[in-house]
Amino acid sequence: MLMRCVAFLGLLCLAMPSLAATPPANAASAVVTEKADTPRTTSSGTQFVAPGGWTVRASGPKITLSPPESGSQAVLVDVAATDPDAAVAQAWKLYAPAKTWPLEVANDLSPRDNWDQIRVYDYETSANDKRSVTAIAYRRDGQYTVLIYDFDNAVGEKRASQLRAIYDRLLPKGYKRESFAGRKAHPLDAARVETLKSFVNDARKAYDVPGVAIGLIDHGKVVFAGGLGVREIGKPEPVDADTLFMIASNTKALTTLMLARLVDQQKFGWNTPVVEVMPSFKLGDAQTTREVQMRHLICACTGMPRQDMEWLFNSRDATPESVLKALAGMQPTSKFGELFQYSNLMAAAAGYAGAHVLYPNLELGAAYDLAMQKQVFDPLGMRLTTFDYDRALLGDHATPHGRDVDGHTAVASMGLNDSIRAARPAGAAWSAVSDMLRYVQMELSDGLLPDGQRYVSKDSLLERRKPNVAMGTTATYGMGLVVDHTWGIPVVHHGGDMAGFHSDMLWLPDQDVGAVILTNADSGYYLRGPFQRRLLEVLFDGKPQAQGDINAGVKRLKAEIAAERRRLAVPADPAAVAGLGTVYRNAALGSIQVQHDGKSTVFDFGQWRSEVATRKNDDGSVSFVTISPSVDGFEFVVANAGGKQRLVLRDGQHEYVYVAAP
Repeated sequence: MLMRCVAFLGLLCLAMPSLAATPPANAASAVVTEKADTPRTTSSGTQFVAPGGWTVRASGPKITLSPPESGSQAVLVDVAATDPDAAVAQAWKLYAPAKTWPLEVANDLSPRDNWDQIRVYDYETSANDKRSVTAIAYRRDGQYTVLIYDFDNAVGEKRASQLRAIYDRLLPKGYKRESFAGRKAHPLDAARVETLKSFVNDARKAYDVPGVAIGLIDHGKVVFAGGLGVREIGKPEPVDADTLFMIASNTKALTTLMLARLVDQQKFGWNTPVVEVMPSFKLGDAQTTREVQMRHLICACTGMPRQDMEWLFNSRDATPESVLKALAGMQPTSKFGELFQYSNLMAAAAGYAGAHVLYPNLELGAAYDLAMQKQVFDPLGMRLTTFDYDRALLGDHATPHGRDVDGHTAVASMGLNDSIRAARPAGAAWSAVSDMLRYVQMELSDGLLPDGQRYVSKDSLLERRKPNVAMGTTATYGMGLVVDHTWGIPVVHHGGDMAGFHSDMLWLPDQDVGAVILTNADSGYYLRGPFQRRLLEVLFDGKPQAQGDINAGVKRLKAEIAAERRRLAVPADPAAVAGLGTVYRNAALGSIQVQHDGKSTVFDFGQWRSEVATRKNDDGSVSFVTISPSVDGFEFVVANAGGKQRLVLRDGQHEYVYVAAP
């Protein structure tokens, strides 16, 4: 489902702590609030990191980790059991929450980090619970450590980076994760390139992705650029190196590259307050408005939360100016530099502010398009890359695909993808592998062009990779770029996610190796992590893990789709449909036109539309859920009150109430 993509349109500045073992918390009950991320162990010796600012309560085999907000907790429980189901049952008894939830689906992840088995249990919560509940059973030599995640959605989204700090270093007793630090990388010769191509093609087929384009660079040379599969399901035209895909949030790094050029040209500095560059810039918090510097617009570190619904739903008449105006009503939910919180609208403001300096008399969108063409695309020779949707769709382009309600791959509408145009510095570029490799080559050469000419200063280029905010214990976010040290070496990358298009670009600066992967289906999202891991395995003779990730991932996805399908009524329940109004309105998101097409019920949001199913929730409420390919998963809860017909839509930290028009 679209809304389950972890970086839709797509992550922390603390020093990495030592993972030396601390005394096990298995004696008398103890309570401590950590001042910083702190390595700890459970009663059985399982290693984990307690996030800074969180309270740790240890009692026998149970450790409860609580964020500053009340009512949410991650619980680690050590148990001896015959199987993971029994282990999880024991863990719930020891946790003993006030409320429990029915199990929705359980399945295994691919084992890693010396665990013999990792099994995930997802629980069925209702939208009005505003809560997510999951348990994960980790087994090593007959001993289990169970992690229970029981979080308010708003807290979970806000503190996702700190939650990652817990589970990305959850390791068996005494185990040290595989590291490629100090190893010499193999060259990407013909045999290794073929290994990677075969892996991607098999993964593509396993996830039913119609088409994938990949590119590989080794020591400045493109060793492969091409396609696998087709541009559109049921049609013969193949994907090639010049096939255009939406690259979504990979646009952000291109935007910050434009800003780096302007820093070199002394148009402003990274530390220049945004209001000096664009006096009209305004956030909902006056103090934050004054503090925001150019670097902060795209650092995910200002405390401004993800707030995508405004541009996803109210896009019919949206403009760059209306996007910036929307920022004026947004409030930070964490302190500067405290937590990673991803904001597409802030990233859009970054591109528009830079372009405004260059072309102050042009409309913001036109100014940005021209700035990117002159400062990025033309100098790098990215002749295909464009923000012109009409141009892209008339040429060699990939068609987006999603899954229908029964999990079958189907062509998706471009309607939702049109919504990002007004916020295009955050994710509206179309590009091809051939063009993206030119960009990655420049990054690997520290700002030089192929002819040796200096394109951007090394200082300005690398400033974009410096950590602004932590993402767990192994990765940091810079300016539109992630630097990940999970495997002991820096991997610079960023993903991109729009409806039916999912991509990643990455490079290993120490090894002078780079790669790009572009896909034309929502399930392409699941290829990105394994592709990166398989590249590392091929380069460093790493332990085989990527193929297991694909195999387990396919099984898990199919199980999740089946579990969700069982809860849906398609077509929508006639009794629930009969209670709907004709038009609903929300001041921030615009309107919903309720339409009927035979037995089907359709919600039309203006720029895009979807058939809806109904779901009866455990709390007695009824939800209408979008089910059309690539726009599935948006949930509208019927909440009629005071004689008024209402539908409630929520994201992690916001709630939007639609009221039926008279």
